[in-house]
Amino acid sequence: MRFVAFLLSLLAFAAHPAAAASSPRLSGLEHQLSYLLAGKSADVGIAALDLTTGETVAVKGDVPFPMASTMKVAVAALYLAQVDHGRRSLDDTISGVSARTLMDRMMINSDNRATDILLHDLGGPRALDQWLKERGVTGLRVDRNIARLLADKRNLWEDKDTSTPNAMVTLLQKIYKAELIKPQSRNYLLDVMARCKTGKNRIRALLPFGTPVEHKTGTLNGYTSDVGFITLPDGRRIAVAMFARGGADRPRTIAESARAIYDGFRAVLSWHRPALTTP
Repeated sequence: MRFVAFLLSLLAFAAHPAAAASSPRLSGLEHQLSYLLAGKSADVGIAALDLTTGETVAVKGDVPFPMASTMKVAVAALYLAQVDHGRRSLDDTISGVSARTLMDRMMINSDNRATDILLHDLGGPRALDQWLKERGVTGLRVDRNIARLLADKRNLWEDKDTSTPNAMVTLLQKIYKAELIKPQSRNYLLDVMARCKTGKNRIRALLPFGTPVEHKTGTLNGYTSDVGFITLPDGRRIAVAMFARGGADRPRTIAESARAIYDGFRAVLSWHRPALTTP
């Protein structure tokens, strides 16, 4: 029986190949993640990027998944980019509420109404989608606001409001490297994401106590996600995107994957000068 179980686990492993090759030094981590996910019932996509060394690892990294509320990271980035260019201010009043308050509600509490107010002020989903594509974020598409997304009949495999794990990590990288927003806005956004109150059973759950995490969750019926940044003890930040649909125990799968990524990247020492927590 044990031999049969072993053969079945090997077949399951082979059925879950990584979509994109990891950096050579992280091939072991890639195999570990693939093996971990092979034993899960959910369909899971993962990407992770060391923002200091540029090394990556991915499983189904180029497969589109729903974004749900993780798209709020993009909404925040576009609004802050316009703040950087003097077109808007965090002190602006929109629908009777300050933009700063709306941003906090959107990123910390995942408030859908706050999101749609900001998105409407920015020109709607089409304007956000165009802005992202013009800045080299491909593999991610924004089609609807949150209210429309929730009102429509949902299919977790439809090609709307989706992102590949690699595309989401690209967005996070461009935010972190101050390619989309200026360093001051980047630091503000990271601070807000560090205060996220949702999804405590996801990326954060199994990391060592006190590990700095800035993240944004997404949740739909039958779907769970978490994206953001994990800081290692040596100061390196890892951008991560984890999407899971169908199956069972999706938050636990994300938590286990996040811990594997933390341990795997930590074991690979940086040959570069470590990045500061807030560069």
